[in-house]
Amino acid sequence: MTSNDLSISPEQEPNLDWTAVVFFASIHGLALLAPWFFSWSALGVTLFLHWFFGSIGICLGYHRLLSHRSFQVPQWLEYTIAIIGALALQGGPIFWIAGHRLHHAFTEDEIKDPYSARRGFWWSHMLWIFYPYSTFFDYEKYQRFAPDLARDPFYRWLNRNFLLLQIPLALLLYAVGGWSFIIWGMFVRAVLLWHSTWFINSVTHLWGYRSFETNDNSRNLWWAAILTYGEGWHNNHHAHPNVAKAGWRWWEIDITWWAIWLMKSLGLARKVIMPPVPVTDK
Repeated sequence: MTSNDLSISPEQEPNLDWTAVVFFASIHGLALLAPWFFSWSALGVTLFLHWFFGSIGICLGYHRLLSHRSFQVPQWLEYTIAIIGALALQGGPIFWIAGHRLHHAFTEDEIKDPYSARRGFWWSHMLWIFYPYSTFFDYEKYQRFAPDLARDPFYRWLNRNFLLLQIPLALLLYAVGGWSFIIWGMFVRAVLLWHSTWFINSVTHLWGYRSFETNDNSRNLWWAAILTYGEGWHNNHHAHPNVAKAGWRWWEIDITWWAIWLMKSLGLARKVIMPPVPVTDK
């Protein structure tokens, strides 16, 4: 998608969405119960689901596969990965991909980029969700920015029903580990994964080093890359958004790329787009 494909008009400043405030505040509040339900197995479940939903579902699935089409997989596998992404509780695939494509088409534009860093750290980190512009949150408006997904009945269903997927997940966690697994595997995991993802919108447009002179303030930030399994090499990504590999130097650890490489080795991923130019150490 290019900027020529898009037409976005300025909107009136939106009001605070109290439904979103109550929802996110409730999940954060329930996560604070964690010390009273601690167990090492619950912590392990949290870390596993943070990786599984975050790296495989969001970074690999929603981001590199669906948003940028940096590689291809069989349709059954693409749908499976999309479901894993929906379980991350970050919105349906059409919503997420449409917003991210707008972010790349109009990076840091205060009107057209949903989470423009020019509006400040807290706006790009989370306030853009609490003050929702209809262009980015009204299905009839945002679906046109992800037309390939909006044409697919499966993605339309998943976009409408992603919240319902939390029910079988919660039932499974309760059956295996009781309330400890619910508190840690549902609420702590959701909060940690939300902020990990939001850090890419906020801090990687503020701090870090630049390997490429892009037309934005995207940065490579090592600790954000650790929290997001490679997404923190954000300047690399903005310079070449369709490349499947975010970490280009040998020390830019990109755990999500390891999963893509494994799928490629197994014959499950093809047409994997690699970096077009080498990056030398400075």
